[in-house]
Amino acid sequence: MSYEECLAYLDPLGNDMLGRKFGLEKITVLLEALGNPQRSFPSVSVAGTNGKGSTSALLAGILSLSGNRTGLFTSPHLVRVNERIKIDGADIRDDEFAEVFSEVRQVAEKVQRQGGWEESPSYFEFVTATAFLHFARTRVGVAVLEVGLGGRLDATSTAEPVLALITNVDFDHERILGSTLAEIAREKAGVIRPHLPVLVGVEEPEALREIQKRAKELGAECLEVRNFARVTNLRSFQGFPCFDLSIKFSGGEERFPNVSVGLRGKFQVRNAVAAAAGAWKLKQAGMPVSRRALIEALREVRWPGRLETMDFTPLLLVDGAHNPGAVRQLAEFLCDHVRPRKVRLIYASMRDKNISGISEILFPLAEKIYLTQVSMPRAASPQELLASAKIRPACFTLEANPLKALELARRESGPGDVILAAGSLFLVGEIHKALRAGAESRPKSEMHRLSRMNG
Repeated sequence: MSYEECLAYLDPLGNDMLGRKFGLEKITVLLEALGNPQRSFPSVSVAGTNGKGSTSALLAGILSLSGNRTGLFTSPHLVRVNERIKIDGADIRDDEFAEVFSEVRQVAEKVQRQGGWEESPSYFEFVTATAFLHFARTRVGVAVLEVGLGGRLDATSTAEPVLALITNVDFDHERILGSTLAEIAREKAGVIRPHLPVLVGVEEPEALREIQKRAKELGAECLEVRNFARVTNLRSFQGFPCFDLSIKFSGGEERFPNVSVGLRGKFQVRNAVAAAAGAWKLKQAGMPVSRRALIEALREVRWPGRLETMDFTPLLLVDGAHNPGAVRQLAEFLCDHVRPRKVRLIYASMRDKNISGISEILFPLAEKIYLTQVSMPRAASPQELLASAKIRPACFTLEANPLKALELARRESGPGDVILAAGSLFLVGEIHKALRAGAESRPKSEMHRLSRMNG
């Protein structure tokens, strides 16, 4: 199969997480037929409601810069499926993806012909198997696996991690994971393995108790990040946090003064500390991890779609916040670093999200709101967004096309205003794709001028 044929095969399967069927039966059979590639490398599972992607990228960066050949598997992607599978920070190439995916498909179809299952694996299961096989074939020394949703029944749970990390527990995907923090925590605790350590960034007592209970049942060492790593002297430079870090370990304490994080927002401190603590726990187990790599990786990390500024005038800020917990973090950043500048909000969401709760937090911070809709079956229409909002915006526009909404916000903005696109990573992805296509179509002279303006 060519790369284009692979995408054409995957596309009808539905590329968002809720387009897949939950359960480990299919992915387990498929991986067994492939020779269980996930068992050929040590891995780290990163679960949680928010911060999984940032924490995974930070941890993978530390391990890679320490000299470990490091795989990183994340979801969803913004523009191209290749973004989900990285080795040492580089996306899988088109030809590599086509070669490995073609083998996965052939094996899946053989299993299906032999009566292994009635329906083919889902999009997520296919891509997970492709990632595992690619990591095995390229002989990664370690892989960092972002759990797609929950933990207990996620396809990544077929791996055998040497360390689990749970960033936090908050409300999201309640129809699947449960309606209470305790229920959601039990699902996320599915990444814990018997007699192996789990690092926990969860601080909410109800959720923490469930995770500690599961760790005790499995004889797993349960380490709270706040007791394992400590932050002092926290400050911020243009939204980028800086702090002093100390990490405890058997026999002493390692200190890292003036640690800076290349991701905006105070909430990224928790993700950075969790990644650093995870790396140091792996170091105790014998994996190469250096001080220099830790400091450099935290400083240089980039994670598109999270408080990211785009090449646009006026200032365009995009953020994939799609649940109340993430939106509270976004609102804190706006209050600390954007106001009193006027904010024009482009908002899109899936129907199953807590639109009412999100609107209550985010809408009052915007001068005007442009309600729009991404190209996904689950996406709410602008009219549905307006009807679901707990706080009806005083000034709003209904524009179903996100790019037209962006252009309208640009025309109505003053030079000092900020345009914020938020509510869904799929919205961020559509804007990324459009701006990338626009940049590629610019004349070389214009690109040269922009590069000089941007330093």
